Amino acid sequence: MAKPMTKTQLVAALAEKMDSDKKSATVALEALTDLITSEVAGGGAVTLPGVGKFYCKERPERMVRNPATGDQIKKEADKQVKVTIAKALKDSVNV
Repeated sequence: MAKPMTKTQLVAALAEKMDSDKKSATVALEALTDLITSEVAGGGAVTLPGVGKFYCKERPERMVRNPATGDQIKKEADKQVKVTIAKALKDSVNV
């Protein structure tokens, strides 16, 4: 598996694609990240066409097992961020 792209590499590639400077690319990337974070944290969903859908799923209270001791404990209800990958992205990977 290849190493993941770092934020610096992502900003540089985004600046090149936008035919802009790295400062504008950084602002654009941070704005997108902030928008997705605030929308999902508020219970909404965000779809990036060709990439996927980010959303929040509520999980009910449940019993879980401590693997070290084997004891059953009750875990409170919580929320989990999910990402559904778009078919276009899946198809481009499996060519």
